[in-house]
Amino acid sequence: MVRPPAIETEQDLYLVLNVESIGLTDDQYYRFCRDNPDFRIEMSAESELIIMSPTNMETGRKNSKINQRLSNWADQEGSGECFDSSSEFMLPNGAKRSPDASWILKARWNRLTLEEKNTFSPICPDFVIELRSPTDRVAVLNRKMEEYISNGARLGWLLDPIDNCAVIYRPGAAPERLDKPAIISGDPVLPGFKFDFREIL
Repeated sequence: MVRPPAIETEQDLYLVLNVESIGLTDDQYYRFCRDNPDFRIEMSAESELIIMSPTNMETGRKNSKINQRLSNWADQEGSGECFDSSSEFMLPNGAKRSPDASWILKARWNRLTLEEKNTFSPICPDFVIELRSPTDRVAVLNRKMEEYISNGARLGWLLDPIDNCAVIYRPGAAPERLDKPAIISGDPVLPGFKFDFREIL
């Protein structure tokens, strides 16, 4: 008997496990992630272990473009360091998150010890970007963006090429939705950084 091909659904790409009773230490969590490099792994503030499959090629292409533009600006501007989607941060609320792109002021980054820089660093980026992929739930991404802001991020962009919009997050302000955006500006947090949203459509 020939089985029909499996239909890849959103549920197939995310596995959420409650590990609160296990009480994983930061070191155990780091080693768990290191031992499973083929997966993208995060942990919520509620001790939910979130295991995700790698992104598809088209999402990877778009994410690479975002990181390229941010890195080029950071090299020229010089006041901060940027990080790609493989970088994971331990936020003040206990969550461990990997934004698709991020940037941290050098003055803050350099306060970390070498040991802290070589694990999942205990710091919230100043700027974060999340790129919506076809399997991402918008409500989940919105909660993540709000979490970054409540934990110290000064600016966040949720880039959604599927709905052709961007949502801008800032502390003390309601999210700002931009429909069919063209050039998005990072001022004043990222002075002079501009991203052409049309590059990821």
